[in-house]
Amino acid sequence: MRIYILDKMKKKELEIILQKVPEYENPIPALEQYITPAGIAADIIFIAYQFGDIKDKVVIDLGCGTGIFSIGAAIAGAKEVYGVDIDNNSIKIAKRYANKINKKINFINQDVKDVKINCDTVIMNPPFGAQKSDRKADRKFIEKGFEIASVLYSIHLSKTVPFIEKMVSSMKGKISYSKDYVFPIKYIYEFHKKRVVNYDVTMLRIVTKT
Repeated sequence: MRIYILDKMKKKELEIILQKVPEYENPIPALEQYITPAGIAADIIFIAYQFGDIKDKVVIDLGCGTGIFSIGAAIAGAKEVYGVDIDNNSIKIAKRYANKINKKINFINQDVKDVKINCDTVIMNPPFGAQKSDRKADRKFIEKGFEIASVLYSIHLSKTVPFIEKMVSSMKGKISYSKDYVFPIKYIYEFHKKRVVNYDVTMLRIVTKT
């Protein structure tokens, strides 16, 4: 199936496909394994496509989980897609689904900090830093993105955006676009007390070489 994401109808079609990306089988709390909602993932892929950052580009999904951004980028016409995650079980799930829908994606079981592959675009949903053991987890994702890509699409808690802005500025980058979303996280861990908790998040398009 070849999809050109040029209007709302096609974006909805992508969202329907991404809704079928498998969830984590045994999510690990310390890694903050929450799948990005299909509607948000489809919208970000659509935005990146419109900016010219996906079609015929090399795209890396850092912390890919079960592969929702990797799958989206492949469908949207990326020249080559890499999905990187430290959790081997997630990589296995992602590979299985990519094979099922006949999408060629290079999934790699590796810590983000060890990635050496250069690319055009990074698309990622790094950990929000909700766990005490990994409060600043998103920093290493941004730092790695600056090392390997020309542009990043990254999701962060809206309340942390001022910090991210300072970090990006200190690294001589620029935030060229942002969009706010409500990110629902369902009850999946024992310490969760509500069926669903909504978080205000912001997607940032970060240009690393200005």
